[in-house]
Amino acid sequence: MRVHAVGRPELPPLEMPARFKHDIAYFMTPSGERGAPALASDEYWIDAAEARRWLDDGVLMLISPLDSASKAEVEISEEQERWLEWLLEHDIQHVRVEA
Repeated sequence: MRVHAVGRPELPPLEMPARFKHDIAYFMTPSGERGAPALASDEYWIDAAEARRWLDDGVLMLISPLDSASKAEVEISEEQERWLEWLLEHDIQHVRVEA
């Protein structure tokens, strides 16, 4: 799987394992929230401040879709950490994934 920086053709895509297609949903900002634009299929907006917090903390908070009061703190993987570092190093918020 490749992660492309939308609007940044000079940056080579980041190679990620196939399971990242599911992982990225944990990190995305929904369209219309915190400045996230409307997105095409397979595109995601990642809030830079959130990316920095996840990287610094080494964890992300998962909220149950069935009960918003149920939350779990999950340690980010080495692959997720590498991806967050790539985002922040290149000032990327808008990405597209392709298999």
